[in-house]
Amino acid sequence: MRFGRATADAAAILELAPKAGAGLLGASIGLNVLIGALPAAFILWTGVMFQRLVQADTQALAVAIALAIGSFVLQQLLVPFQLALAEMVTRRVDGRCIRRVMLSALVDAPMSALDEQKTANRLADARDGFDRVQPTPGDAVAGTLALIARYTHLATAAVLIGVVLGILPGVIATATAIVIRTGQRRSLARFSQLWDGLAGERRMAVYLRGLLTTPQWAKDIRVLRILPWLRNRHDGDSGGYLALLWSGRRRICFAPFLRYALVALVGGALTMVILAREAAGGGLSLLDLSLAIQAALVPIRYGVYFPESDVKTQVGLQAYHAMVEFERAAARAAGVRTTARAVLEPPRRAIRFDDVVFGYGEKTVLRGLDLEIPVGRSTAVVGLNGAGKTTLVKLLARFYDPDAGRVLVDGVDLRDIDPRAWQRSLSVIFQDFVRYELGAADNIGLGAPDLIHDEAALLAAAERAGAGELLRSLPGGLSTPLSRAYSGGRDLSGGEWQRISLARALLAVDRGASVLILDEPTAQLDVRAEAEFYDRFLTLTQGLTTVVISHRFSTVRRADQIVVLEGGQVVECGSHDGLMRLDGRYAGLFRLQAQRFGDHDPSLEATR
Repeated sequence: MRFGRATADAAAILELAPKAGAGLLGASIGLNVLIGALPAAFILWTGVMFQRLVQADTQALAVAIALAIGSFVLQQLLVPFQLALAEMVTRRVDGRCIRRVMLSALVDAPMSALDEQKTANRLADARDGFDRVQPTPGDAVAGTLALIARYTHLATAAVLIGVVLGILPGVIATATAIVIRTGQRRSLARFSQLWDGLAGERRMAVYLRGLLTTPQWAKDIRVLRILPWLRNRHDGDSGGYLALLWSGRRRICFAPFLRYALVALVGGALTMVILAREAAGGGLSLLDLSLAIQAALVPIRYGVYFPESDVKTQVGLQAYHAMVEFERAAARAAGVRTTARAVLEPPRRAIRFDDVVFGYGEKTVLRGLDLEIPVGRSTAVVGLNGAGKTTLVKLLARFYDPDAGRVLVDGVDLRDIDPRAWQRSLSVIFQDFVRYELGAADNIGLGAPDLIHDEAALLAAAERAGAGELLRSLPGGLSTPLSRAYSGGRDLSGGEWQRISLARALLAVDRGASVLILDEPTAQLDVRAEAEFYDRFLTLTQGLTTVVISHRFSTVRRADQIVVLEGGQVVECGSHDGLMRLDGRYAGLFRLQAQRFGDHDPSLEATR
């Protein structure tokens, strides 16, 4: 297990290091070699200095002093450049890794992979590994480069010992250093495995800490008066996690520390005994004695902690390994579709659900669903909570693939279409659509990022969505941040946010989206506001392919086709008037809602 992890770490470094760029990588390697060799030069010239002092050779003494001081000063001057290059390496490598995590999590990974706890833990570790609170993969690469200086230092010291005392003392000193370094690394590796094994506990502790420190949850916490409970829960979960971590660390580190300290003591003592015998026998000059003593101290110190590399090289790669494991899990969940092709043109005939079965784990939601969504017309999907309406949207958007059956676009299986290209042809307003704490221009423009600086296009979309008056009322117009958390910002009401989201969807249509989907984005509005929103939407999108999801039947009565879902199946389908004449499930639920909401919604008065 340890050998396998060491091999994986080495492979990771070999893969990541080139991401820093050849020039920067070469400069860092060369600088670390120089910094590692300069202490040997200092040892050499201080030995010469002592010998020349005894010999009273003033001129040679001055030269030796100057070279010894020069070696020391040059090393100290180069250290800041070593740190600067390490920071540049770190940022370049991390930048590449962060882009890779973003692409994998937001584009490549299927939603089914994100739903699994183990996969979610891997993604959380990969994401949290780049927050600069703990070492990152870039730190691991920089720490590995820093080890070049350390081992160059060790190699030059071993050479000096070998030259002065012979090969055997040089081998003993080097072996001592390698053994205690290996012990240090094994302890770190075991601790890393312990850390990985506590991912679930750590994730919960971090979540609870976020609840206690994020203003977003302050209202609920104050009204419910749950701060004491949350604090106790956080302290208990965090304390339990840390207790496991600390007890494991003691078990991993304490006994090995004693063993490797003994190795260092024995190895150092043997080297010093050989040195003492040679000195007592008169076989060493003052220069030899000075070189041997200074060089022998170098390997003995290799049991100490290397702050520039030890934790960085061990912990920093955890985020990388978590990222790779997440990518593999996502790839397994996605499967392999060698026939995937890009969407070359918008749907021309129909989108069809053909005997579709789908569920989450053991819970089946859609049971043999058959549904045709005609192109160029509006389709409303209604039903009670749990009928499968949102699941239908997730399959249509290719977030999931059916467990059985097919979703066909003009007769082509959606699984055979490149998901990125297909999703670019959609514009979806979800029930929990994102309210970006950005400017109004950004909130609208993200529907078509290449138009985000086209003020005329943004304003035109806003006017069509009924948000023109809102934008004119903002203190900074399109540049106003839509959050009071920022200077000059403003919070919006639920209805105002709906109009902003509709403007974003309409801008996507302007840029080429051919299918518009509304998944109950008005669930938090009253009946009147919701009906007005849907009426505006259906008017603006007449002639386009639209799918509207709602649990309020009256708000979608103008749709060309109304589909009633129940128990994961289509139980009725037709126009509003046709379904009312049928006097089936739709008509019954429509009248039931009319009795509940009629006093507040004039559109329902005719049904009373």
